[in-house]
Amino acid sequence: MTAWFCRMMTVLSFFLALPAVAQAPGETHLAMTLAAESATPRAGGTVTLAIAAKPQAGWHGYWKNPGDAGIETLAAWTLPKGASVGPLRYPVPQRLTVAGLMNYVYEQPFAMLVDLKVPAGLAAGTPLPIRVKLDYLVCTDTVCVPERQSLATTLTVGDGQIAPADRARFDAWRRSLPRPLGSTATYQVVGKQLRLSVPFPADAPIDKPYFYPADAASIAMAAPQAVTRDGDRLVVTTDAAATAPTGAIAGVLATAPGEGLALTATPGTVAAAATPEAAGAAGQASTAILAFLGAVLGGLILNIMPCVFPILSLKALSLARGGGTEREARSEALAYTAGVVLVCLALGGGLLAIRAAGSTAGWAFQLQDPRVIGVLLLLVGAIALNLAGLFELPTPRFAGESGATGAFATGALAAFVATPCTGPFMGAALGAALVLPTFAALLIFAGLGLGIALPFLLIGFVPALRRRLPKPGPWMARLRRILAVPMLLTALGLAWILGRQAGVDGMTLGLAALLLATLGLWWTGRRQSTGRERVWAPGLVALLLAVAGVMTVRPASATAEARIAGAEPFSEARLATLRAQGKPVFAYFTADWCLTCKVNEKTAIETAAVADSFRRGKVSVMVGDWTDGDPALGRFIEAHNRAGVPLYLWYAPGAREPRVLPQVLTTGTLTALSEGT
Repeated sequence: MTAWFCRMMTVLSFFLALPAVAQAPGETHLAMTLAAESATPRAGGTVTLAIAAKPQAGWHGYWKNPGDAGIETLAAWTLPKGASVGPLRYPVPQRLTVAGLMNYVYEQPFAMLVDLKVPAGLAAGTPLPIRVKLDYLVCTDTVCVPERQSLATTLTVGDGQIAPADRARFDAWRRSLPRPLGSTATYQVVGKQLRLSVPFPADAPIDKPYFYPADAASIAMAAPQAVTRDGDRLVVTTDAAATAPTGAIAGVLATAPGEGLALTATPGTVAAAATPEAAGAAGQASTAILAFLGAVLGGLILNIMPCVFPILSLKALSLARGGGTEREARSEALAYTAGVVLVCLALGGGLLAIRAAGSTAGWAFQLQDPRVIGVLLLLVGAIALNLAGLFELPTPRFAGESGATGAFATGALAAFVATPCTGPFMGAALGAALVLPTFAALLIFAGLGLGIALPFLLIGFVPALRRRLPKPGPWMARLRRILAVPMLLTALGLAWILGRQAGVDGMTLGLAALLLATLGLWWTGRRQSTGRERVWAPGLVALLLAVAGVMTVRPASATAEARIAGAEPFSEARLATLRAQGKPVFAYFTADWCLTCKVNEKTAIETAAVADSFRRGKVSVMVGDWTDGDPALGRFIEAHNRAGVPLYLWYAPGAREPRVLPQVLTTGTLTALSEGT
């Protein structure tokens, strides 16, 4: 009673401090309409109604829990005899702080959904008049106005059909609703602080998380919230309400703007998570050291890649032939290392600058674009053809020359041509560089350069290694031809990736562009052999046309990712086809943010034993990915009396209804299903 009284006094004082505003009769600042998903609902069925609201510019409506100040929308329904409605379902709200008071609001158009249960036994054509009287509050930053609207519509009992336009409109509204978490959260009050632990996979994306309590008796709503990732959980730390809660806490955890998870937290023990600053300070040093070592090792391995090995061999042999003093050998080795490291630092610094400017550029992020894959296909293909002897690249005058200047320039060239190549240990190191502070990130890029330069550095400082270098001879030409093979295999792999990203048409276009480039480079090679002028004209024209061609490639339409070998995206039409064919079907519904789903997939569904058992039993596997809140999947899940994921269904051959499996699976549970078919 005390908390309720304090809250009401806070709200009252807030409104007394606001100026009054004149309002013409019938004028509203929050336009509302009442719509039904189906104008002809089936008797005994359920139809979804929407109260669509559109605030005037500068005004806002309120969530179910309005926050420190505001009033929840009250709906008084007038329904046909025997009909009933459920509670209003609100989309994920926004935050607005006014005069130190936290408000949970909607400043853009939104819709509240409600399910209407139609009485059974009504004849087709029976009218269903629906009326609702809404009392609500609408405010600006300085003015609040209580408003009232009466909305009405009349439905007709029918076949329950839904027009495609209405389905699309309601599905768009459903996507804004918070989705059930699927796991139980835990909270603990320590002193005046409340810690909330939410199960959440460590690799699931999240953006600006925030916990919206469903009532005012759990947390101090205006208090700041600290959200920390701690393995497979999120820990929300904030101030508890004046009277600390003792029972279950309900609310919505926003995971991105306009997206969230509905959850219920029970009292328990919640271990404190390190603050982001403390966790970063504790982990950044060890991460930077490991990433530096990984970069050095990755750079060292790059020397055996076709991108770098020819240049390293050329410079090492020139050093062996030079017959210079120990001092000259060390000087060249240091100059070569300086050239490599400085270019790696320049490239890394440029990448960090691009990301600081707001781009999401990364070492491998761009490879998600099929056009980049197409350009790399042309580059790798051209390198392979050059190594095979189809044409010759003009060798820079400094390459192979003695002296510190030539060594520095050759090192810079080696680092530059190494950028298209990747090798073991490099991915984690460069990934760490993109999230560490600038100094630590540049240290990792320097480590990559040190790894590339390390063999030549050793050759320059260890005379015994120089004496063991093979002398020039025909073996160099044979080695060059051999190095063309891994480059061609790399091109084959890039073509496969292009097909995965852009489909068969995209892969065909990429291979056609490579064929065009090959013809132009072959023509260039022929002109080189005859000593003609402007030998590069046909090659350059062909390469430009080939690049223009791959620039037209676009990603193929996205499909749900198969989580188990042989699985296919879920659709009700495909499910009906498989059942009509008499095949056993295992359908599971998951989401990236569902920790229970992830555990079941790793420990049961995706195991070799289950895969072998399903293969022997000829079980068809279907995956419904509900990460984005697909309303079609949502309706199917609700039809099986579940509010969210995980949901696991087993369709035995000939069975009328599926068997709903437990939410916690074991390997034995799944193998027993297929063995019983």
